[in-house]
Amino acid sequence: MQTRQLGNSDLHITPVGIGAWAMGGSGWAFSWSHQDDQSSIDAIHAALDAGMNWIDTAAVYGLGHSEEVVAKALSTYSGSRPYVFTKCERTWNENREIIKSLKPESIRKECEDSLRRLNVETIDLYQIHWPEPDEDIEQGWTTLVDLQREGKVRWIGVSNFNAAQMKRLQAIGPITSLQPPYSMMRPEVETEILPHALKENIGVIVYSPMGSGLLSGSMTRERLISLPADDWRNRNVHFQEPLLSRNLAIAAKLQEVGDRFGKKAGEIAIAFVLKNPAVTGAIVGFRNPAQVAELQHTLDFQLPDQDFQELVAFQRQVIG
Repeated sequence: MQTRQLGNSDLHITPVGIGAWAMGGSGWAFSWSHQDDQSSIDAIHAALDAGMNWIDTAAVYGLGHSEEVVAKALSTYSGSRPYVFTKCERTWNENREIIKSLKPESIRKECEDSLRRLNVETIDLYQIHWPEPDEDIEQGWTTLVDLQREGKVRWIGVSNFNAAQMKRLQAIGPITSLQPPYSMMRPEVETEILPHALKENIGVIVYSPMGSGLLSGSMTRERLISLPADDWRNRNVHFQEPLLSRNLAIAAKLQEVGDRFGKKAGEIAIAFVLKNPAVTGAIVGFRNPAQVAELQHTLDFQLPDQDFQELVAFQRQVIG
């Protein structure tokens, strides 16, 4: 199984990792609706058996529930322990309202809570989830540097930061990794953010490489209409016109290329983002073992240059 070194760390990760966002279940603002915990645990076990060696979660996913599910999965897994990545900055109050905070006291409490929920002594990669409030990112990053020095976390990174914000943090301490949204339908990071990461040896683990399901090959207009009311995608602009038609056209093109290799559109979507030299790995959300079985072959698949360039040309045609 091939692995790639993540930035300046000693972590060597597989090209695809396990995303635990949907495993947080329902009952919070960015829910993917109901999710069965045992299905999540079975999916994690299947993904680890397939060779994936890292899991990405966040404290806010399910307001702590995702981290608890990850802990249960790891406690019942007999194989090698994967790397565990989680995030801070998004917390919540007694009314389950999400709060944005980068204050040192908040981050320290969040770290201790994540350590407890995950049932680990050290977090392999601890990330600031969002650069909000922007004026506090320096003190938030300083706290992560301190947590790393204290041994609470091994490596530290950021998520959803732009290049200018990363430069501000680099004056305080090195960034191990960046986690941005990146897919064939969302190429914005290619202009400045990914080049900066590549130049500065900041590893990149992208999220939503399949556009939160839009580029999977199994999403249709009929399925979109039947999404549960509490699925956050109902409110997302990429699932609404005029972007919806464009994104489904991209999915169709991905499937056209996939047919040449006996692969689904989602597999090609993942291979597309992994082709970028700045990208270390891609997060893929799994909700059951069947989804793992469909995508596990992306671990070793590399998109040929000719097919990649064909997709780039199509992307420019429909996005500009």
